[in-house]
Amino acid sequence: MKIDENIIKYCKEHSTSDEDILNKLSDYTFNEVESANMISGNMVGNLLYVLSTSINAQRVLDVGMFTGYSALKLASSIPSNGEVHTFELADNHIKSARKFFSDSKYNNIIIHKGDALENLETLNAGTFDFAFIDADKINYINYYNRCMILIRNGGIIVLDNMLWSGKVLNPEDEDSIALNRAAEYINNDDRVFNHMVTIRDGLMICIKNE
Repeated sequence: MKIDENIIKYCKEHSTSDEDILNKLSDYTFNEVESANMISGNMVGNLLYVLSTSINAQRVLDVGMFTGYSALKLASSIPSNGEVHTFELADNHIKSARKFFSDSKYNNIIIHKGDALENLETLNAGTFDFAFIDADKINYINYYNRCMILIRNGGIIVLDNMLWSGKVLNPEDEDSIALNRAAEYINNDDRVFNHMVTIRDGLMICIKNE
């Protein structure tokens, strides 16, 4: 959904700025990578930071790494002895992200290469505090359900792109239909308190009930 660029600029000017490494990663992504708008960016990243720190998260899931912005942002929100487990299929994105991770001060990011659902199955239930889902939209319900198993009671799951540029209002393509179904599924899930917000392309925020 389109938001006035001046409003976006105003919000960014009145929000905590990104670290230098995140600015460099963003510049690289927009200059060198196809579909650069897939990057989470400061507006989403800062909210992830606020939510993660609000529950004193220590172990975090980042489902859909891309070039690594959200993984780095989440790494900054947890203690140095915590862990960010990030998941990516594409070799080129893994290569790019690894460079920025190694150039950063964070050494607690673990990359899981390959199919995210398969890799999520290898992790232990109830051992994570926070999950951010920003991967292929067709599997959103599957990612959500697996993350529900992995995070503790009181933990938070955030799903990105839940408005899909407004296409979810009259879903016709495969992705918008999947996102619409995911929104309905979550809204009828009594395991969570959920809230949809219009930040960027739409975020669904879910707190797992105690």
